[in-house]
Amino acid sequence: MTSAPISPTAPVPATVQDRPGDRDSAPPGAATGKSAPLARAPLIALSLGYFLVMLDVTVVNVAIPDIRTSLGTGHSALQWIVDGYSTVFAALLLLGGGMADRFGHRRVFLCGLGLFTAASVACGLATASGLLIAGRLAQGAGAALLVPASLALLQVTFPDRTLRSRAVAVWGAVASIAFGAGPAVGGLLVSGFDWRSVFWLNLPFGALAILLTLRHIPAPAPRSSGRKADPMGQVLAVIGLLGVAGGLNEAGSYGWTSPLVLSVLGAGAAALVAFVLIERTLESRSAQGRTRRAPLLRPSMFRSHSFTSTVAIGMLISLGYYGMLFLATLYFQQEHHLSALDTGLALLPSVCMGLATAPLFSRIAARTGPYLPMAAGLFLGTVGFLGWLPAGPGTPYPVLLFALIATGLGQTMTALAAVSAVVEAAPPSDAAIATAVLNVSRQIGSAVGVALFGTFAATADDFASGLHLSAAVAAGTFALGGLLALSVRRRADAVPA
Repeated sequence: MTSAPISPTAPVPATVQDRPGDRDSAPPGAATGKSAPLARAPLIALSLGYFLVMLDVTVVNVAIPDIRTSLGTGHSALQWIVDGYSTVFAALLLLGGGMADRFGHRRVFLCGLGLFTAASVACGLATASGLLIAGRLAQGAGAALLVPASLALLQVTFPDRTLRSRAVAVWGAVASIAFGAGPAVGGLLVSGFDWRSVFWLNLPFGALAILLTLRHIPAPAPRSSGRKADPMGQVLAVIGLLGVAGGLNEAGSYGWTSPLVLSVLGAGAAALVAFVLIERTLESRSAQGRTRRAPLLRPSMFRSHSFTSTVAIGMLISLGYYGMLFLATLYFQQEHHLSALDTGLALLPSVCMGLATAPLFSRIAARTGPYLPMAAGLFLGTVGFLGWLPAGPGTPYPVLLFALIATGLGQTMTALAAVSAVVEAAPPSDAAIATAVLNVSRQIGSAVGVALFGTFAATADDFASGLHLSAAVAAGTFALGGLLALSVRRRADAVPA
């Protein structure tokens, strides 16, 4: 697998209003006008962090055969090498977002970068599968720290909406390039050197990101928020998300009715229910002045229709797109008998759409806000998934180009719009936790999509039938997301400025 908006035309509800207490201030000379250029060094630093996170989602996959031969790794260990990274990433996102809002976005971003880079060194030096798995889990933890903090820093570094839309577009385009280029880059490194080189690649990028952050993103002024930690909420969030993400990952291998899968999912769901109840109680007591502890995640944020809708859209697009991307990979390998490297190249028209989408999105979003391009992307993706319905064992590759390009454009446009909406709407004091919620929803959607569509393919009479059913479901998820985006847009237009 692989990874809180209010419409800019609507007044901000009381549940998500800006309020004092931000730990990060806009850097001196931050761009605030439409004609002002983007501050390149901070944007490069923040984009490099997300570049590393997305690259390691896919770059390791092509190295798996060499890892198995070199370390004598079994199937279960190989699965943890691939899936353990995304599982821990999903499980710790809320914790990472809460830590960034509490201790400072820049500080937590640097900690995440440092942990991710050090874990990459550990992976490159691993001499046993257990050590490699530990390194991959540590990479996931570092990613969970740096991604929410990165988005929060984008908010304060680019306070002007027009420039922020451009910055988010660049940030998302870099991630899209990393995700799409992962299989090709991994194939070149493994064929030219060995499997360890896919981890050594992270060192220069990580070091450069740390250096640029230290030099060009100012440290926040030290001040106390007066808020105490929420240890019970943090523990329950980690247990709940780890159980749900881990159970969904295992469902693809063991089946949805496996006692192991049901037990892990049940434990995760129970922990999340307890988390919601505790956070609701803590928020109520905090508002009444009966405690100085602040909840890790304020349930009142979900009273906003736009916030809840965009979080749901994030889950829907990841379910449809990454579920179909998983089947498309199998399709080209099993039905067209392509190698891993050739499969990565065949998927480039879909996964590298950030280059084309970023400038288009930044122009549209600067004029209309995020929800119009969001709806356009979702409906384009809907049509694109229907383009998979004619696919069969002998379908020529050019016939599938429209489906690949349309789904890639639609997914990327929607993801950029969702990120822009979250960054624009969240108050600075909750920016990281709000973006963490969006990322959690996308990680869960991706896990559900891969497990669900994998089940369709495994239980169908033939692979093509499972692919067609999955494509129809993916089209339905994008269409539903498009309707949600339009509903948010209509509500915003109905509210007088």
